[in-house]
Amino acid sequence: MPEPPRQQLVGAAELEHALEVGALVRLVLVSGEPRDPATPVAVERARAAGVRIRRASAASLRRLSRTKPPAELLALVGPAPESPSEEALAATGIAWLLVGIAYPGNTGFAIRLAEVSGADAVFIDTSFQHEGRREALRASMRADHFMPVFWEPALVVIERARRAGRRVLAVEDVGTLTPWEVDLCQPLLLLIGGERDGIPPAVLGACDGAIAIPMRGFIPSYNLQAAMAIVVGEQLRQQAAGGPAARSEA
Repeated sequence: MPEPPRQQLVGAAELEHALEVGALVRLVLVSGEPRDPATPVAVERARAAGVRIRRASAASLRRLSRTKPPAELLALVGPAPESPSEEALAATGIAWLLVGIAYPGNTGFAIRLAEVSGADAVFIDTSFQHEGRREALRASMRADHFMPVFWEPALVVIERARRAGRRVLAVEDVGTLTPWEVDLCQPLLLLIGGERDGIPPAVLGACDGAIAIPMRGFIPSYNLQAAMAIVVGEQLRQQAAGGPAARSEA
């Protein structure tokens, strides 16, 4: 049975309820000086259940909390961020593969976008060395704390995704279908490349098809995050509506 999607729990009461019903609580972020007396009680119960506990600064909790004022305790429910790639690919949503992205900052913003949208994982095929990877993860707001992030060769990832039952689609201007003509609720590996050179031909040729995002202006490409956001927005619309507006096959 597939694991439930990621979810943010806010406050001691939501954490206590999740532990009571046996939800997969993976991580608790808590203020160093909690004001609510229920908070340390819930934290200790989570610790006893084997949940990782991390102290978080007020600034971090303010950035991450979905409530206003920000909560002093946040918890992550869902698949483990440290899941191996085979387990991440066995899930039933969308995983992203970033190919040929030149700048760590762009990579980090793309990772963050994928996490916010609830992606199963992000794979990066890049030559970034250790410092470049660290910079990318910093730019992502450390999304790797909440979602699996892998640095692996593109063709290897494509083969593993296909073995896991995922359809492999590129987001590239050679595509013949728009995002709203493709079923984005099925298990997918979506590839996206850099703005200048796109996806290399050998990698593009290994895909099952391609999605093109309409463009009407003079400049010939969206930036990376905008292209991803258009696809992600359509995926979330389909999830809410029960499918694409016009069913077709890529």
